[in-house]
Amino acid sequence: MPLKTHMHVNAAKMLATHVIFSGCAVLLGAFAAHGLKDVLSETAIGIFQTGVRYMMWHAIGGICYVLWVKIHAHNTLWPSWCFAVGTVLFSGSLFAIALTSISWIGAITPLGGLCFIAGWVGFLLTILKQGPCSLQPSDK
Repeated sequence: MPLKTHMHVNAAKMLATHVIFSGCAVLLGAFAAHGLKDVLSETAIGIFQTGVRYMMWHAIGGICYVLWVKIHAHNTLWPSWCFAVGTVLFSGSLFAIALTSISWIGAITPLGGLCFIAGWVGFLLTILKQGPCSLQPSDK
């Protein structure tokens, strides 16, 4: 598969992944607010909602990144992958802590945070690599 076609397929899959994460964030937020309010403590609900918030913010970041890459004809998706892996590790670990009270799972959460930071740094580097006209679409 030629690189350009391969990139298009991967970008579409990453865009779909981030859109799915954003939909899941809405569903999980509603579930926490309505389905878990009588089951979990206020602290556990807060932990769960933190996972939901970070899931949504990084889904939006991932969507923006993939669209940036497509508009400007870049061929790197690693920052998008960082957002996706960070979501699974960070938000997933917070959901697990809130639902199970198993505190050692919290050791995973910072790894997700590092992935988020790497994703934002990668997004910035991609923008800076575009050059002085970074807000103009590429002619490629």
